[in-house]
Amino acid sequence: MSVKTYAAALRDVMAEEMRRDPEVFLMGEDVAKQGGIFGCSKGLLEEFGKERIRNTPISENTFVGAGVGAASVGMRPIVELMYMDFLYLAMDQILNQAAKIRYMFGGKVKVPIVIRGQQGIGRGNGAQHSQSLESMMMNIPGIKVVCPATPSDAAGLLRTAIRDDNPVLFIEHKALYSSKGEVSDDPEWKIPFGRADIVREGKDLTIVANFLYHNKSLEAAELLAKEGISAEVIDPRTLVPLDMKTIVESVKKTGRLVTVHEAHRTMGWGTEVAEAVVEEAFAYLDAPPERVGSKMCSLPFNLGLENAVVPQVSGIVAAAKKTLHL
Repeated sequence: MSVKTYAAALRDVMAEEMRRDPEVFLMGEDVAKQGGIFGCSKGLLEEFGKERIRNTPISENTFVGAGVGAASVGMRPIVELMYMDFLYLAMDQILNQAAKIRYMFGGKVKVPIVIRGQQGIGRGNGAQHSQSLESMMMNIPGIKVVCPATPSDAAGLLRTAIRDDNPVLFIEHKALYSSKGEVSDDPEWKIPFGRADIVREGKDLTIVANFLYHNKSLEAAELLAKEGISAEVIDPRTLVPLDMKTIVESVKKTGRLVTVHEAHRTMGWGTEVAEAVVEEAFAYLDAPPERVGSKMCSLPFNLGLENAVVPQVSGIVAAAKKTLHL
């Protein structure tokens, strides 16, 4: 095991997979000499050269399309979007091409493309560079959606994504790149998709949260524990496929559910989780599920206003207490 930052864990896995498989390559804006705006590909150009670490024009539709084409003929491209917000510019390539090609050709064509990039709050990047888009992408059949919250998860899930024969949307969070944690040194170590992580065990309520709210929910759980309330915290890690079995079993034990995410509360992935729990474990619920998410508005530049839009630890605690009728 080694202690690495989230960004270094991503970089090291890309390097290891490129050494292992000559069909793996990276393309995107400023990924070569600059190493990406957050340093996730720093040093890769020097090792692998410009044929495998390729800068692209500022045209997401073009280079995502090129990645889909390369994947369709046997390559394994990693396509980096500088900001996940820019995936809207490539939606035809993602929604109508990458997601559907294998289905339309009866499984004869594989599309092993990883589309990765960062999203989210924390830097005052404003309305066009701070969005959380994972909920929207869950509604596209054929695309796997991955949301790592720790360096270990980032490494294990990215290796799985690169080796998958289907399109994977690998979403990172800009505020997590400098976070540190232990990561396996095994170049074959992977985390399977569709396996949630119970990051804290509890008996009174279940909190399901991703990205920054993995940690914020743990903070909330600590505050709740001081009042004698035991919260179980689950990070789904992947939203497609989604490990509902682990979540449902937890709710059957605790009788209560709070979903927490930075994405908009309205139509957020937490709504899908809450509905699925109602369908599968209604008889075990002691209170209606609570959803915590961002307000339905664009993200401001001002950090104070940004914090007013997105959930805070106090809001998670309040939602938890509401399920307990406190």
